[in-house]
Amino acid sequence: MTVTILGCYAATPRTLTNPTSQVLEIKNRMFLIDCGEGTQVQLRKHKIKFSKINQVFISHLHGDHVYGLIGLVSTFALLGRKTDLHIYGPKGIKELILMQLKLSNSWTSYNLYFHELESKESEVIFEDDKVKVSTIPLKHRVYTNGYLFEEKPAERKLNIGVVEDYKIDTCYYNNIKAGKDITLDDGRVVPNADLTFDPPAPKSYAFCSDTQYLESIIPIIKDVNVLYHESTFLESEVQYCEVTMHSTAKQAALIAQKANAGTLILGHYSTRYESIELFKDEARTIFENTEIADDGKVFEF
Repeated sequence: MTVTILGCYAATPRTLTNPTSQVLEIKNRMFLIDCGEGTQVQLRKHKIKFSKINQVFISHLHGDHVYGLIGLVSTFALLGRKTDLHIYGPKGIKELILMQLKLSNSWTSYNLYFHELESKESEVIFEDDKVKVSTIPLKHRVYTNGYLFEEKPAERKLNIGVVEDYKIDTCYYNNIKAGKDITLDDGRVVPNADLTFDPPAPKSYAFCSDTQYLESIIPIIKDVNVLYHESTFLESEVQYCEVTMHSTAKQAALIAQKANAGTLILGHYSTRYESIELFKDEARTIFENTEIADDGKVFEF
């Protein structure tokens, strides 16, 4: 599981920083999460192939999370894309993109599918044989979701030496990998645990975009391997959280602690601070395994 941070700063783009966007690679799938201005430039800069992106997840319709999307959609068409593109985001995202395509007479050469979200409860919005994606309802100034990406359990690994010792026919291998016991010709039952090894534990990644401190998300992200949580402010400016509906680094750490997360990644920093290291220092007083995102930083798990 790899997370590439394309942008992780709040509000407006600057010469050295970009607004929110990141790429998650999980189980050979590549998901684009949020698409602030400059996203496609960052994708090129970090040599991420456009053709590998087939799903885009937008947390909310504030500009620093979505204004790069129309440019990316248009560039896909200019490059002659034929593969379908699925866009998940709040109700209104379809109108936002199609109006710009209509007024610029820039219709795509590929199918665009919009999956507009309205529910205030967590729901599964994408699922295939390898990965499941669910929403994480957040509390911001507009309708906002985070996203929980979960690997599905892999097949069990054959202990081929033991399997061959029992002279089990290859036609039963798929059943064994699926976790089934095997009955031998003489009637003996061989437990699956004797024939296989445990597969790697499935990994999970939670992306929590702009939000106030919100304990209702804890059951949804419980025991998540990696949690990305916004941390716009430090505690010295906590008074701004209620007005802007953002979180502090300390609040993000409390969520990570209560959710029993494996690793916390902070992002969406206000640019008022001299160093983003201050966010890590504050969060680690609560949750030691805290990392800080930065543009271009790659996390591998």
